[in-house]
Amino acid sequence: MWNPWVKDNARLKYIGIVDALEEDINNGLVAQGERLPSQRVIAEAVGVDLTTVTRAFNEARRRHLVDASPGRGTFIRKGVEVTGVVSDRLPLVDMSMNTPPQLAQMDFRRLFAQGMSDILSNETGVLNLQYQESSGSEFDRKVASDWLSARIGQIEPEQVLLTAGAQNALYALCDLLMQRGDVLVAGNMTYPGLKAVALQRGLNLVGLAMDHQGIIPDAFEKACIEHAPKAIYLVPTIDNPTTATLPLDRRATIARIARKHNVAIIEDDPYWPLLESGEIRAMAGIASDITWHIATLSKCATPSLRVAYVVAPDGAQAQRLSAILRTTILMAPPLMSALASRWIVEGMLKELTSAIIAENTARQALASRELGQPFLANPRGHHIWLELPSHWQADDFARQAELAGVAVVPASAFAIGQSSVNAVRVSLGVSPDRETLAGGLRLLAQLQQPGITTTRAIV
Repeated sequence: MWNPWVKDNARLKYIGIVDALEEDINNGLVAQGERLPSQRVIAEAVGVDLTTVTRAFNEARRRHLVDASPGRGTFIRKGVEVTGVVSDRLPLVDMSMNTPPQLAQMDFRRLFAQGMSDILSNETGVLNLQYQESSGSEFDRKVASDWLSARIGQIEPEQVLLTAGAQNALYALCDLLMQRGDVLVAGNMTYPGLKAVALQRGLNLVGLAMDHQGIIPDAFEKACIEHAPKAIYLVPTIDNPTTATLPLDRRATIARIARKHNVAIIEDDPYWPLLESGEIRAMAGIASDITWHIATLSKCATPSLRVAYVVAPDGAQAQRLSAILRTTILMAPPLMSALASRWIVEGMLKELTSAIIAENTARQALASRELGQPFLANPRGHHIWLELPSHWQADDFARQAELAGVAVVPASAFAIGQSSVNAVRVSLGVSPDRETLAGGLRLLAQLQQPGITTTRAIV
């Protein structure tokens, strides 16, 4: 069986997995007709989440390297002809990555170059080339606390820590709050990055029933009684993948249950800036004493700015997390942290977020027109949760969509345990323009019609 690895020079991790497979086929290390390891095994072997491996399998099928056999697995295609590594090949329309639209008018090339130049133009800025405290500089923590006060309320800078992105923050928090074998609860459809962390940390992940408003409080209380979890993980605003936003009364109920059963709250809230100003209060503003709040800039600005903030319940607990960060990443990247602070202070972050909201709103309206059917979404969000007709299963639909030239992510990638949800996440932000997006959405609409399957693009 193939020994998974990732080719170093690939510009995207999933492409690197496929390039590695293609190279091993070229070198005769993998036989035609041989079955590949399961997606879960590959994810664990190379240290990525299931979404990344799903994209890799889709790309391998698109390159005609493998064939999938329902119920049996994925096999190296017999008679495959390999002509060399093709890292630049991408699906016709990629709707698998949940990124904000990065439009040409945002001019990130200029913004990054100018911002870095301005930061390094004086002696104070040059200090960002040196080592810093693991929790971040005092100035960056003060800027972050002011920015986050709109969603949480008053925060002391001593409660704030800087991390190298939300995934880094999530791993560090799980390391701090839980031991191997402890129970962590989350919605039964949850962020694949959490699943990857739980797997690496040896945590028992228990899924909670959800409805159109998010996690059901009664399901949380039942899990507290039956499993005694140490923490609950929430994406309370524009949930990934279901798009649900927990209403204020449900947030308060979940906080009450967490306090009653001594459960820490890990609040991953990347989409809060996309809401109307002051629309809803973060969990950290409702239950500050038991909530660890994660706020990243990847969804309201750009994923390339690898900066996220963690708000701890108090300064003493922030220091405990700082010790974990010191042993893992040492510190968040100082130059990126300084640029994030500059964008916040000068209002550039607000401008970028406003542009993303405007484009998201237009793309959501486009999805409504092109799909011609109801779906779950927030009108300001990056993605939709598309429930499929009964003649489709989500995994099969995602495979056929890929063959038609569109990459989407089935519910199984988000499920804790076996998935009974028949839906796919369709991300609207990664398409370079609305015309490309419209073409992909039309393909998805056609594919849902009864009797449609394909091994080539629908025309």
